[in-house]
Amino acid sequence: MRQPFSRHRLRHRHALAAIAAATMLAACGGGSSNVADDGGGDGSGGGGGLSDAQRAAAATMTAESNPLCAASALGPYYWEIGDAGGVRASGRVGGADAPTRDSDMLIYSASKWLYAASVVQARGVVEADAPYLNFTSGYSTFGNLPLCVGDTVGDCQLLPIEQDADTVGRFAYDSGHMQRHAAAVMGLDGADNAALALHLVSTIGDYGFSYEVPQPASGVRGSAAGYAAFLRRVLAGDLAMHDALGRHAVCTNPDAPGCNADRTAEASDEDMDYALGHWVEADPAVGDGAYSSAGGGGFYPWIDRSKTTYGILARQNATEGGAGFNSLRCGRLIRQAWMTGDVVNGPLPTPAR
Repeated sequence: MRQPFSRHRLRHRHALAAIAAATMLAACGGGSSNVADDGGGDGSGGGGGLSDAQRAAAATMTAESNPLCAASALGPYYWEIGDAGGVRASGRVGGADAPTRDSDMLIYSASKWLYAASVVQARGVVEADAPYLNFTSGYSTFGNLPLCVGDTVGDCQLLPIEQDADTVGRFAYDSGHMQRHAAAVMGLDGADNAALALHLVSTIGDYGFSYEVPQPASGVRGSAAGYAAFLRRVLAGDLAMHDALGRHAVCTNPDAPGCNADRTAEASDEDMDYALGHWVEADPAVGDGAYSSAGGGGFYPWIDRSKTTYGILARQNATEGGAGFNSLRCGRLIRQAWMTGDVVNGPLPTPAR
């Protein structure tokens, strides 16, 4: 079986050497990191026998030295990795300009996972909801930018939310699916920003989220700390999304053989699947099966395939084309480094076509 990224690993099995190397990088201005080490646990996923300090050293060095993760490529950002018990490692790349764990930012399409979780929490995994949450409902004429002409879900229409018969049953990446679902199914047609935020609180809990615009799919503002608290509750099984991860997944790449998708997210060239408000990173060339919900400004939250570990790469750059996908590619490398204790020193293979 193919071992992802094996050609680009540097072995750092000696913990003191790894930590020293990471410290040297930070001292040279590459970034900063924090390690929450309980003395060796293997409870955060990955291979056996590794301490959190070893994992954190590999993740930190990957964040600070891999070309896809460098501040010169992504700009300043914050990252963290943890499990249901809390944060296990974190870091800031880009010096004093990097966001902190509590920095408030617009998270764009990372909002989709939150709305889907709220629906599943309120209603369970209902077959009739699935097309709206995996973007095969046909309501694909709305667009994806978080802009509104009105103050409520029902009035927030730059374009009419109409059902396109050509995309019914086909993945079409568009905020209209959730906008229509919120208005017509969840009774949120008259909800403004405050009411949408209250809807999240009443279903999945209070994590400090607010709405910039009344769009369930792209309007949330929040912090890495708030989103991490949500992900930890998913990992712990406190939220129904735990068992809904990967459910009703559909193919998303119109260029992939046998996939009937209409269109996918901007800049994505991978054969990922899309489930209930989240991606499944299933590309056979580069994917590791993680569940994630990258946002257009670069906010990238994820849960690993084993549902034991979560992570976040937090930044906001609304002018960067493909910012969410760029963060995904880096965040996946940091995840791989954490899981294996090996620094990921180079780019991933290009997805096969």
